[in-house]
Amino acid sequence: MSDAKGALALLGSLPPAKILLGDKGYDADWFREALAERGIAACIPARRGRRDPASHDPCMYRKRHRVENLFARLKDWRRIATRYDRCGELFLSAICIAATVIFWL
Repeated sequence: MSDAKGALALLGSLPPAKILLGDKGYDADWFREALAERGIAACIPARRGRRDPASHDPCMYRKRHRVENLFARLKDWRRIATRYDRCGELFLSAICIAATVIFWL
């Protein structure tokens, strides 16, 4: 399943946002239309083989590395990377503790 199909299932639970930063896996016309219906601008680069490439803001897209760096730092914590906690509440609490320590350092 593509990333865009999984994101479409979660679209209803997104908090209010102005822009969605996504990689090429989210490049689909129907996903962009669903975002536009919610008033969210899409900053998603077009896939390489696309006939009509959609435009995106390259300066804004460069900021996506901050999110990627956060996930990389969270995966340094073995408990989170291997998902020891099967209960969603415990897993979320482990992520919160790790994020607090990362922020503190």
